[in-house]
Amino acid sequence: MSKQLGNLMRQAQKMQEKMAQVQKELASKTVEASSGGGMVTATVNGSQELVALKIDPSVVDPNDIEMLQDLVVAAVSEGLRKSKEMVQEEMGKLTSGMGLNLPGGLF
Repeated sequence: MSKQLGNLMRQAQKMQEKMAQVQKELASKTVEASSGGGMVTATVNGSQELVALKIDPSVVDPNDIEMLQDLVVAAVSEGLRKSKEMVQEEMGKLTSGMGLNLPGGLF
């Protein structure tokens, strides 16, 4: 019985190491999302961090700041959604075939 437990612990440690490596790789991957027909573009990495935000100068209207704010929120929200989807996909590759179904919120 203790041999089985030892094997299980080794497998768990290997899985943890692989997950750490995938998370490190994901931190260097980015996704882009835009709103307003490309007027605002957000770039988000696999750690769900906003790493860049581009705003077309033509959308900056001092008399309509609310529209710009809405476009920024929409682009960042979509970027975060795409980033989470990317993480779930990569982690799914790692856990496939192992009988594990880990929720995406863990990463």
